Amino acid sequence: MTLLLFLRLYFNKKQLFKLSKLSRMLPIETTAPELQHNPEFASRWSKERADKWFEKNGWMVGCNYIPSNAINQLEMWQEETFSPFLIDKELSWAAGLGFTTIRVFLHDLLWQQDAEGFLNRIDQFLAIADKHGIKTMLVLFDAVWDPFPKLGKQRKPKLNVHNSGWVQSPGFKVLNDPAQYDSLQGYVQGVVTRFKDDARVLIWDVFNEPDNMNLGSYKDTAYMMHKADLSLKLLKKAIGWIREINPVQPLTSAPWQWIDTSMLSTIDHFMFTHMDIVSFHCYENKKGLEKRILELKQFDRPMLCTEYMARPFGSTFKDVLPILKKHNVGAYNWGFVAGKSQTHCAWDSWILASKYEPQLWFHDIFRTNGEPYVQKEVDFLKKITKKEVVKTFKQMEVA
Repeated sequence: MTLLLFLRLYFNKKQLFKLSKLSRMLPIETTAPELQHNPEFASRWSKERADKWFEKNGWMVGCNYIPSNAINQLEMWQEETFSPFLIDKELSWAAGLGFTTIRVFLHDLLWQQDAEGFLNRIDQFLAIADKHGIKTMLVLFDAVWDPFPKLGKQRKPKLNVHNSGWVQSPGFKVLNDPAQYDSLQGYVQGVVTRFKDDARVLIWDVFNEPDNMNLGSYKDTAYMMHKADLSLKLLKKAIGWIREINPVQPLTSAPWQWIDTSMLSTIDHFMFTHMDIVSFHCYENKKGLEKRILELKQFDRPMLCTEYMARPFGSTFKDVLPILKKHNVGAYNWGFVAGKSQTHCAWDSWILASKYEPQLWFHDIFRTNGEPYVQKEVDFLKKITKKEVVKTFKQMEVA
């Protein structure tokens, strides 16, 4: 084994999948009673309502999306850099693949900067996506990458480094201080209230990977190993704020890297048992993915895999999408166009940077000119989504 290969395997498997689980690990039955009977969350959707929602929308397939000219959420949404024409062009490529949904990240600082303008730009984005037959999952909070977000002009990408400019929401200064959590209520309720009855919004993803410690990049050691506890407090508050509004869309939130369901951290167990729809992330090969799906069936809820597809790990469209379709699990691969986010580069590019584009892309499907990275992948996606597109058109005709 070459030194480079060893480092890649160590970094991705050990560093990313194990070392970050710094929160207390408890048996699943230990955490259940105190959380399941919390009256604050009695308004969770019934299984019947969740199943009905899932059946109505059919097999959901799409991607995590950010425009190719944006390095992060702030650059995507701020007035000076919001790019509706580019978004329209790129989402036409998504529709061409048969994608019916996309996952998009918001940011609390954008609300502070210009609440009404931010809402209007979200509305414009939803209109563009809807024009292409695409429904949007909106992510409210995110614990991954840079913990010190700043408004205004964003920095340039680091050469060939995966997500070198993506930012957390909220940043460290807020998440590390529970006394500031209530300041986020206006953001959460303001956004949800505006779109609570909007059919273009598919579902609310409350908090992305809330316990991720970013050990491979920014190393959130300043949290002193309490990030999971802090994130759980904010997650509970955010769910309560949203339940007050009672949107027509369900809620979800995905853990980062759980080992198996017999031993879950408190926050991971909470997400699997308190969300309307179960969502999870998996960058493993088809065998690992199917194992996780079968484990999650014990929670008896519709499922969405809101992040997958890492070619070097064997998580490819051809291998894993048939598994997701077989079990009727919604599918969102990470990345779409290899732009300023540079997620076609691997996670370990943070320590193994290169002057050259990787020969084997990690994520992403298209180059910025619309050329597919691999034509056979595009052909496969069109083939596997074909029946879903036909079904959607028939539903539209009936309506």
